[in-house]
Amino acid sequence: MQAFRLVLNILWLLFCGIWMALAYALAALVCFVLIVTIPFGVAALRIAGYVLWPFGRTTVERVDAGAPSFVGNILWLVLFGWWLALGHLITSVTLAVTIIGIPFAWANLKLIPVSLTPLGREVVPSDESFGYRQVGV
Repeated sequence: MQAFRLVLNILWLLFCGIWMALAYALAALVCFVLIVTIPFGVAALRIAGYVLWPFGRTTVERVDAGAPSFVGNILWLVLFGWWLALGHLITSVTLAVTIIGIPFAWANLKLIPVSLTPLGREVVPSDESFGYRQVGV
């Protein structure tokens, strides 16, 4: 299973991961320059790492995320989220045109909610996600 994930991640990296990760890194850079939005930049870098190498990992909502994450996600959506989601959508459509790219297109569509609301989420190994949500750690 690990070898299969490695192959998927390498193909993902070549076909769309590097470009989307660069888009998140650009969003992070803008956030760091604006100083007030540094927490958004940290979230953008966290999601960039996830977008760069997604197979074998997933995101879960943090149980301690409350109103500040909600407000932050609204600001994120207005400033950065919509164009990152658009990038995922365009990449997905482009990959779906090729038959072999359909699984990667589907994975890109699954990343749209993460790109719209990254605050209050944590990236965990996919083997731990169910137990992680149950315990609420």
